[in-house]
Amino acid sequence: MTANTQAYEGQYEGLKAVWLKAGPYEAAVLPEIGANLIAFRDTERGYAFLREPAADELQAFTERPMVHGIPVLFPPNRFEDGKFPWEGRVLELPVNEADRNNHLHGFLYNIPWQVDGFSADALGARAVFSVKVAKGDAVYARFPFAFTVRLEYTLGSDGLHQRVSVRNDGEGTMPCLLAFHTAVNAPFVPGSTPDDYTFKLTVGERWEMGADGRMLPTKRRLPLTDAEARMRDGTQSPFFESLDNHYTAAPQNGRNRMELTDTRAGVKLVYDVGTGYKQWMIWNDGAKGGYFCPEPQVNLVNAPNIELSPEEKEQAGLFALSPGEIWEETSRLYTIG
Repeated sequence: MTANTQAYEGQYEGLKAVWLKAGPYEAAVLPEIGANLIAFRDTERGYAFLREPAADELQAFTERPMVHGIPVLFPPNRFEDGKFPWEGRVLELPVNEADRNNHLHGFLYNIPWQVDGFSADALGARAVFSVKVAKGDAVYARFPFAFTVRLEYTLGSDGLHQRVSVRNDGEGTMPCLLAFHTAVNAPFVPGSTPDDYTFKLTVGERWEMGADGRMLPTKRRLPLTDAEARMRDGTQSPFFESLDNHYTAAPQNGRNRMELTDTRAGVKLVYDVGTGYKQWMIWNDGAKGGYFCPEPQVNLVNAPNIELSPEEKEQAGLFALSPGEIWEETSRLYTIG
């Protein structure tokens, strides 16, 4: 720990938290609630970049911690009828989206993670969290693979850096299916309104959703509408229409990112997520304003249930980890201006 950087255990609204502080920035992670990074702030300018639960929302947040902070989704999004075919067997996941008869968002976002350590020095403040699943665990009973997910956050002068890895600890192959349900404030600048914001998202094509209303994609990819193209070009509002859409990622200049610009204050928040995320989800809670979720995702929604050729599996981000193999990716949140 130095005068300008700190890492320590404390409280966030009465919940156990690991706090990181570096220069003007501070961040808080909740290890007992899915290692959710619930806060990322610039304390000098009064910016709160992520949606945090208000005092009267804490109980609702702890019961359903999916639309605040940066929740870990593993496996992410929807699986038809709770079915998960893998290597000749069909796994039964709990149906927790009853109106659509789907499994939704996996098993890691609301369970305790281990705090592996935290430290601070002149270069920044960092903390590492992990969850290890093995035979006999509650998660294994529903998702029968042995694996370790490790999550490292570092806070420094260049903002917030995230590193995530998935290691196959089992004896057979396992699917690597991961996303982050990142909830970004718009506005994040005091005194600004949602109308002051435009954003960029490096998307390519939109996945067509089935006509039955279950929010499950077909294999068909659709060209962007003119309004969606403005999203890709960085001139669109995050609330131009109600969004619950799934897109292919199309990096620009080698980078896969979301950029959110406050046109009144002249400040841009950059969310650079790495090209290992082949898909983007975007959800804006009915275009109400206040926040939206640009969600980097490794795989196509419901991919194991869709008949895909090897080439289509590559495009869909559906792949296996062999025993002992590790998948790893990084992302960063920082400001310009």
